[in-house]
Amino acid sequence: MADPIQTSENMPNDDPNLVAQQVAPPYVPAQPLTLRINGTEHQMMIEPRVSLLDALRERLALTGTKKGCDRGQCGACTVLVDGQRINSCLTLAVMHDGREITTVEGLAQDGAPHPVQAAFMEHDGFQCGYCTPGQICSTVALLREIAEGQASSVTRGERPASLDVDEIRERMSGNLCRCGAYQNIVAAIQTAAADVNGN
Repeated sequence: MADPIQTSENMPNDDPNLVAQQVAPPYVPAQPLTLRINGTEHQMMIEPRVSLLDALRERLALTGTKKGCDRGQCGACTVLVDGQRINSCLTLAVMHDGREITTVEGLAQDGAPHPVQAAFMEHDGFQCGYCTPGQICSTVALLREIAEGQASSVTRGERPASLDVDEIRERMSGNLCRCGAYQNIVAAIQTAAADVNGN
């Protein structure tokens, strides 16, 4: 098949200004937003493309939530939204207007660590500690899932009979520890489960 005839309409244009106009995304202004984080409301003006992770760390200085892979693969940025764990790098801040967000900074109460935090300290469930905030937030959600009887892909039957090692490994598979402290993390989760849910 012959090449199409080049005309002024389909020939490439080398004018850099014209090319920039053609590829530049449209400007989207910042929008008003209320983020309820750890029980405190934050009124913000934020661009729609800002991730929840960047809003927490760079706009609100809540640096407990870590930026790891920034692709949703490591779980270091895990936070709780209405009690459900999510990777904050994969969601936009504007999607959570008015919702209840909990970061690792919001788990301790009246100066006392959350039972999960205490269990991680007791079992030395961290080495470098970079993944620890995400591991802890994910564990808090895990304990809620178990208390509600939610099954995982390794649950035998419709509801988990107990929080055994296979359940913990499956449910925490989205949180990676590059130091390899998994054995201590599993022990910490078992202790926290016994303290919180009596499992």
